[in-house]
Amino acid sequence: MSLTAFAINCSLKASGDKEKSSTDKIVADLLSALKPHGVKGEVVRALDHDIKAGVLSDMGKGDDWPDLRAKIIAADIFILGLPIWMGQPSSVAKRVMDAFLEEADDKGRMPAAGKVALVAIVGNEDGAHHCHAECFQALNDVGFTIPANGGVYWVGEAMGDVNYVDLPATPEKVTGMIEMAASNAAHLAALLKGKAYIGVDK
Repeated sequence: MSLTAFAINCSLKASGDKEKSSTDKIVADLLSALKPHGVKGEVVRALDHDIKAGVLSDMGKGDDWPDLRAKIIAADIFILGLPIWMGQPSSVAKRVMDAFLEEADDKGRMPAAGKVALVAIVGNEDGAHHCHAECFQALNDVGFTIPANGGVYWVGEAMGDVNYVDLPATPEKVTGMIEMAASNAAHLAALLKGKAYIGVDK
């Protein structure tokens, strides 16, 4: 069964920034780990798009969120990639998560029901587990299913100069996390694609 993944890099750097993005690197590593499981993926940089703040799925003229949202919902696996900033998910990641609404069909199923979500985090400070908890709760609240070991992360020395993208090789434990997350996500996505949630009769 062929599966698709769509990733949003919620780095605080736009793609035109001279400094390389560690978030880009960990998302790319995750997409590479998904390939052997028959998953084709795409990644976009959130800051390259105008995601307007608001309480609607479409905030009108100039809002790029509707197109991004359609790609997320069309994919079997959604990857949210982000850096830790001040011990919290980046403000860009919060903007992306805020853009999902608790809409539901006549059986109570939200648009993301039956879709799998992974969260990939990098940072030079503590807070990866806290950030995963925040993101998992938000994604689950809007219908995504989180697989076992669905979070991957790398954190370097607090306020250090070496970032994930600067490492000569990916640490073995991080590679193992990425491979497990990819395997579990692909397995769960295939199950859900074959037999969707039935919802509840009203």
